[in-house]
Amino acid sequence: MAANASTQAGVIRVGIGGWTYAPWRGTFYPEKLTQARELEFASSRLTAIEINSTYHGTQKRASFIKWKEQTPDDFVFSVKASRFATNRRVLAEGGESVERFLDSGITELGAKLGPIVWQFAPSKAFEPEDFEAFLALLPREVDGIRLRHVLEVRHASFACAEFLALARQYKAATVFTDAEKFPSFADVTGDFVYARLMRSNAKLKYGYAPKALDAWAEHARAWARGEAPEALPRVENNDVPAGRRDVFVFFINGDKERAPAAATALLSRLDSDYEARVRVSGRNTASTPSSGK
Repeated sequence: MAANASTQAGVIRVGIGGWTYAPWRGTFYPEKLTQARELEFASSRLTAIEINSTYHGTQKRASFIKWKEQTPDDFVFSVKASRFATNRRVLAEGGESVERFLDSGITELGAKLGPIVWQFAPSKAFEPEDFEAFLALLPREVDGIRLRHVLEVRHASFACAEFLALARQYKAATVFTDAEKFPSFADVTGDFVYARLMRSNAKLKYGYAPKALDAWAEHARAWARGEAPEALPRVENNDVPAGRRDVFVFFINGDKERAPAAATALLSRLDSDYEARVRVSGRNTASTPSSGK
């Protein structure tokens, strides 16, 4: 169900953060759906989910195996890295925490393992030498599975050419956010693009106004074609390296109760067959008994 803008474009995936949230019950999730089946349902409507629980604590290896089994073959999870690796004064000293996180079982997701999000505190300023030492700790693969790293920086000092050069050197993407309280720049640094959208409004049926969702669909298509959306801010005005890119768009925070509505509304704009596939998937979800896993 992942959307392709064209044969010359990368895959666009759209999702939400997590899948367990009480206000989604009876709005996104059907009234009588058991909590044990919420991931199954969410993954039939979305094309990706960002796992946030991994940021707060180590998850069981068995959990990653279960999540893989409960989702469609073409589904992808991005995984938020442990805060113990990123919330520290000296990032270069985080090697043990990085290794512990990467060995926690995330590779059990196999082909469903998407980007790993390394989120830094708003108080963490850019210190070039220390930040490069941290990037050097991030392996390109673990257990034979390629790792895609994405950096979410939240201090204004990162909006500079030196940071972008480091990200490109280590082949890491940088998060684009529409949040007003964090630096927002859409410079492309990796072979994929990762957007975390945080301005959902509970007063709007789909969290965002229709014109805003139309615009995000166009931005995603442009990224997938290897272009730079002209309307989004950038630090540098140089040309974007050629080549199609996979795109990940997540609706995170803001008025979180609207996140699933925003995600499905964007998917319907990107994929003309989305609604028909959801109807078929909905019938299957309703008629298939829970596996009990």
